[in-house]
Amino acid sequence: MSLREEEFVILVDEQDNEQGTMEKMQAHYEGKLHRAFSVFLFNEKKELLLQRRALTKYHSPGLWTNTCCSHPRKGEETVNAAIRRMKEEMGIEADVEKAYQFLYHSDVGQGLIEHELDHVFVGEFSGNPVINEEEVSEWKYASLTAIEEGMSSSPEEYTVWFRITFDSIREYMSTK
Repeated sequence: MSLREEEFVILVDEQDNEQGTMEKMQAHYEGKLHRAFSVFLFNEKKELLLQRRALTKYHSPGLWTNTCCSHPRKGEETVNAAIRRMKEEMGIEADVEKAYQFLYHSDVGQGLIEHELDHVFVGEFSGNPVINEEEVSEWKYASLTAIEEGMSSSPEEYTVWFRITFDSIREYMSTK
């Protein structure tokens, strides 16, 4: 896969039907709805593995977020993209299962708009990740209660999509 192909997102409608592809930055400047995924890995204590996005990220740099998130490539199953990106960003190999999906539209600064149909995957991992420092500046495990307290006192330290889906992931995990 060429670097050029990796920089495209899959445009979708609200039912996740493919509508073509677009260069990633153009899609974010125009606010085009595209397919994305978010991975939430929990350890044996049910603590979530968080990452702090690298300061060099094109949006939301230095903010805390879920274990991994990105976009699938054309022709790539979303679950396979999630597994691939966990390895690329966090050095983790883990099985994940689809939990739910959500749609959001949000200004993330620098003239960029996230408009994503985000597929959420959940899995288990209790080790120490080996982070890709171009993607991630640091990591930590935290209880959902501690995360909720942190978001309540300092919401600006967390990514928009993480804040939007936090209640849903907490509800999902309450059934596990």
